[in-house]
Amino acid sequence: MEAMDALREECLRCDKCGLGRTRTNLVFGTGNEKAKLMFVGEGPGEQEDLQGVPFVGRAGKLLDDMLAMFGLSRADVYIANIVKCRPPKNRDPLPEESEACYPWLEKQIALIRPRLLVCLGRIAAMRFIDPHYRISREHGQWVERDGMEITAVYHPAALLRDPRRRPEAFDDMKEIARKLRELSDG
Repeated sequence: MEAMDALREECLRCDKCGLGRTRTNLVFGTGNEKAKLMFVGEGPGEQEDLQGVPFVGRAGKLLDDMLAMFGLSRADVYIANIVKCRPPKNRDPLPEESEACYPWLEKQIALIRPRLLVCLGRIAAMRFIDPHYRISREHGQWVERDGMEITAVYHPAALLRDPRRRPEAFDDMKEIARKLRELSDG
């Protein structure tokens, strides 16, 4: 999509925060630019920074496995992050970094026009759903905003740290897949 390529090129030149000066690669987004389902994380980690693609490390492999359980792949969805450059030492993005980068994500969402948006983890959920979002209590609940249904699930990295949460994550993904099928059938 030409518009997305142009947006990516514009984002490459961004200097609104210090993260652009320390990145190896811009981690803009990947997947189907006409996807009905979009996943949004908080920011790239080391492997993402090295490869320029979101969710390619161990957490990304787990996300791929979760998608595959429901007959989906990266070619069926779009994956992005709130910030497009890796925060040092994989720390959470600072509020000013998120604010500086968020307009890029807004433009991506406007171009893709997903019907379902899934926040991967608490940080993204706090941005899209509620600043006081508690992932352990509210994951899997849906809200509607701007013509999109939005939910949050545990970040794949959190599932690697605490595998006991995987059954809950599986149930959340099952519901996401059901909603996506419903959209495709309707």
